[in-house]
Amino acid sequence: MGYSWLVGHDHHHNHDHDHGHHHGDGEPDNHLKPIEARVRALETILTEKGLIDPAAIDAIVDTYQNDVGPRNGAAVVAKAWTEPEFAARLADDATEAIASLGFIGRQGEHMQAVFNTPDVHNVVVCTLCSCYPWPVLGLPPVWYKSPPYRSRVVMEPRAVLAEFGLELPAETEVRVWDSTAELRYLVIPMRPDGTDGWSAGELAELVSRDSMIGTAVADRPASAAAGISTEATG
Repeated sequence: MGYSWLVGHDHHHNHDHDHGHHHGDGEPDNHLKPIEARVRALETILTEKGLIDPAAIDAIVDTYQNDVGPRNGAAVVAKAWTEPEFAARLADDATEAIASLGFIGRQGEHMQAVFNTPDVHNVVVCTLCSCYPWPVLGLPPVWYKSPPYRSRVVMEPRAVLAEFGLELPAETEVRVWDSTAELRYLVIPMRPDGTDGWSAGELAELVSRDSMIGTAVADRPASAAAGISTEATG
């Protein structure tokens, strides 16, 4: 499939950021893009002046990438799947409902949850920059910030979703939500079939970052994916 425009796209739901370099080492890197080179140079200057601590920056990045990343959002989705009252709160005031789970912070002050249904599929973009709900999704993927995604998903959402491997039925309406500094969106994917009786923790494992942006759906249980009946066999 054509992913040439999805610079840095990853289907393993990892973030394509290399934080293994040494901040402020002053070594040139000819492989850096111009904007990356400018950021590295600015970081080096600020480090040399003692204005920033590279270790602290790496700690913040690691926290958002690995600790408070998509696992937070997955917990929100799983709770909505298992607790109708929480789902109702989430639909009514997502900011409050998410905060009640302890997921608060900058870039997550104004949230709205949009729920996928058999008739409607939601996908999120930020057409002006890269507004993104960090407290529930961690760092934005590279492709989310790319100009092609930001423009094309508005004009031809089905084609873009197909490039992510998501083919939707023709009768399914696709709604594109434009995040801004005033409002950020969290897609609540549909709960997969074959998960009756699953705990919230088990369900959260089926929720990916991309499914909460809308470029994917929640994973199916392994047994369902393999075509194995989930009904009792004893």
